[in-house]
Amino acid sequence: MAVKFQDYYEILGVPRTATQEEIQRAFRKLAMKYHPDRNKSKGAEEKFKQINEAYEVLRDPEKRSRYDMLGSNWRAGQDFSPPPGWENIHFEFRPGVEGAAGFDFGGFGAESFSDFFKTIFGGMGGFQTAGRGGPSAAAAGGWPVPGGDVEADITISLDEAYRGAKKSVTLNVTEPDSSGRAPQTTKTYEVTIPAGITDGGRIRLAGQGAKGMGGAATGDLYLRVHIAPHPMFRHREHDLEIDVRVTPWEAALGAKVEVPTLDGAVTMTVPAGVQSGQRLRLREKGLPKRSGSRGDFYAIIQIAVPKDLSEKERQLFEELAKCSRFNPRS
Repeated sequence: MAVKFQDYYEILGVPRTATQEEIQRAFRKLAMKYHPDRNKSKGAEEKFKQINEAYEVLRDPEKRSRYDMLGSNWRAGQDFSPPPGWENIHFEFRPGVEGAAGFDFGGFGAESFSDFFKTIFGGMGGFQTAGRGGPSAAAAGGWPVPGGDVEADITISLDEAYRGAKKSVTLNVTEPDSSGRAPQTTKTYEVTIPAGITDGGRIRLAGQGAKGMGGAATGDLYLRVHIAPHPMFRHREHDLEIDVRVTPWEAALGAKVEVPTLDGAVTMTVPAGVQSGQRLRLREKGLPKRSGSRGDFYAIIQIAVPKDLSEKERQLFEELAKCSRFNPRS
């Protein structure tokens, strides 16, 4: 019997190479959007059923592997007939059982799944309506959906990224109330900034995301970190750098110069003949890493030429110009 092929990856909007975390994130976002308690538009309930079905397959490594055996050349809506012998393999379907993602399809029994699903997974053999040892939402008449993860941006100083800090962060949040409205309010969070976090890193606040529906778990809040520009230092991942100005004679003869770091000033040796733009490294003077080591600190040499010369300085430079054989353009 031919049925219509269902592209579960397309339904969730993820590539075939998607990780389990990416699949779960896509499911949560779409389930919240098309949940029948929130979306009363035409076709929303059917879309919600498709999302559930796709997630039931792709969240389970065994089901996903079997589904992937069909190949990637099929298109959604094409007539599909399973390969010979396919019907001899049956899968047990237990929504919400221990070890799975814990999502109960609430109100959707075996009859709610497509003919395509029933065909490739053995007619829903072993279907049960209870998960995690308790009654299912179908029995209770609910529609539980885990709360979605939420992202927000925060800006911290380079010193906070370097040393770590505890910080109060106030964000605008939108949370649906009992009447279905979604007013915007402010909420303050106490956040621990880990030492060594880099620009673009994320801090997870478990259980501070969107509220679940029907008793399901609340999602997480992820704070995406931005490090504010520093007046002296630049940061590149865990490395830091600074411009260090030296005189022409220090560059030619070599010198010991004082260089500021986040730990305080250090004395650095400038080798004779150093060139403008050359990077001198101070090992492990950068931001901390999770491994316990640190990034490096780079001093970028800038050769500074005096603008106003004394009479003696002018005479010395003129004498140097006469006797020097150096030609930077040769």
